[in-house]
Amino acid sequence: MGIQNVLALLGGVALFLFGMTIMGDALKKVAGNKLEVILYKLSNTPLKGILLGTFVTAVIQSSSATTVMVVGFVNTGMMKLAQAIGVVFGANIGTSVTGWILSLSYIEGGKGIAMLFSTAVLTAIVAVIGIILRLFCKKKSKHNIGEILLGFAVLMYGMQAMSSSVSPLRESKTFLNAMSSFKNPFLGILIGVLVTAVIQSASASVGILQALSVTGAISFATAWPIILGIGIGAAAPVLLSAIGANANGKRTALVYLFYNILGATIWGSIFYTLNAIMKFPFMDETMNPFIIAFVNTVFKIATTTALFPFTKRIENLTKRVIKDNEEEEDDFANIEMLEERFLKYPPIAIEQSKMVLFAMADKTRKNVYRAMHLFEEFDRSKYEKVKIKEAAIDKYEDRLGTYLVKLTSSELQAEDARQVSLILHTISDFERISDHAVNLSEISLEMQEKQMKFSDTARKELTVLKNAVIEIIEKSFHAFVMEDVKDCYCIEPLKEHIGMLSDELKLRHVQRVQKGECGLELGFMFNDLLMNCERIAGHCSNIAVAMIELEASEFDTHEYVRSVRKVRNGSYAEYLKEYQDKYAL
Repeated sequence: MGIQNVLALLGGVALFLFGMTIMGDALKKVAGNKLEVILYKLSNTPLKGILLGTFVTAVIQSSSATTVMVVGFVNTGMMKLAQAIGVVFGANIGTSVTGWILSLSYIEGGKGIAMLFSTAVLTAIVAVIGIILRLFCKKKSKHNIGEILLGFAVLMYGMQAMSSSVSPLRESKTFLNAMSSFKNPFLGILIGVLVTAVIQSASASVGILQALSVTGAISFATAWPIILGIGIGAAAPVLLSAIGANANGKRTALVYLFYNILGATIWGSIFYTLNAIMKFPFMDETMNPFIIAFVNTVFKIATTTALFPFTKRIENLTKRVIKDNEEEEDDFANIEMLEERFLKYPPIAIEQSKMVLFAMADKTRKNVYRAMHLFEEFDRSKYEKVKIKEAAIDKYEDRLGTYLVKLTSSELQAEDARQVSLILHTISDFERISDHAVNLSEISLEMQEKQMKFSDTARKELTVLKNAVIEIIEKSFHAFVMEDVKDCYCIEPLKEHIGMLSDELKLRHVQRVQKGECGLELGFMFNDLLMNCERIAGHCSNIAVAMIELEASEFDTHEYVRSVRKVRNGSYAEYLKEYQDKYAL
């Protein structure tokens, strides 16, 4: 096998992976977001999870993609670890479907008219139909179907290219001797692990094995350990996807690895023990693509059947390997206070909701300060922490909103209804403030990566603005937690002054850019920073105004803001003057 054949093999693998990606992406477009919705809403039992994982993976043609998706769901709290285990099991079964699809490329059409039904002809027809739908159909659904067909055609051409490139190997004694050495179970498993870990696709590894089987050099004794190793190697991209995830996200990725290690250990041990006793006569039987697909599917189903009764123990095993992070536990501990049984007792449910919201507010406040500190001293771990905390805050918003909507279906006393309205009006403001904290952290990351810094003058000006933003956060959050409406009247004047400060800072920075003291790109970052600070102040104002309006039993927030700004007398004017003196440039 010369360099030309090696390049042809690599080209075939590339076409195969590209075709599988196109087909999977197009299938997801056709399904819209339904697959994701199905996954995290309908996987409430292990058996349902297995069935759904099998179905979704058979559709998108990648167990790694399904598991990475599930890691994301678990990481954000949408799905529990126990639910994810079933889906991961099913994903491993679903990925074996690809082997059957690939087997189609080895169907021969025979002679005469029967040749029209050969794989090569059918693949060409599928490609032509696909390109017509892709280029000439304006309807999005037909456009996506065209991409599915094109992806399938590219995948099949890739398989044919792989088969053609390895066909000379049937005459190579070196290759035949090498294949014989893979009969050693440990070496075969190792090869399966390494090849799959490198190309990051179990389906591609099975495809390569199917292509090699056409040479007649692959016996059952050679193929079986490689199949055992392929599943383990496929865990590589899943484990990589869990970097930066929370503890349960990492545990979900480990489930995929444990599934395949346990499957290889259990069935490998049983098989080779029985073979040592009984000497199976089929060990030297020559494999073909169909038998490889069959063995792979049976192995996956057998592994799932064996491990299904032990899902709880697998969950506990992952928890032993990855210990609970006390900080992460604290992030979600308060959410557990939203007990469904309290919905029958609105006063208790409201008190619990307020405690959860106060915890959410405190996490939001800390996240903003964490993001601001990155401009003074950038730390990658703290940058990642901002995003992790934001995910927790998003979960607070979702759970609180859902809980309170359920509560509103009960008959509430006037005071209870007032409290529920206040919480519902302010949840999104706390969450949006945390969103702006993430935006600030992204700006600091960009500056770090591009090795950019604000000038000394700009930093001094930003310090004035930062101190004003910190004060409005402290005052508004404190007023909300202490339910002190009087303290709310100083928030809007401070918010107005922060707006005026931002406008002044923009003008000064434009002047520095014009003088060449600061670059244009840095100017955009500076402007984004100011915008996020203004919006944080705006949401703080929304919280305070909601409390004022609720106290007066009215909800015309914009009218209140317009009126106090227009009059600008009494305490409003005094507060504004105080802040203008305190936070002067």
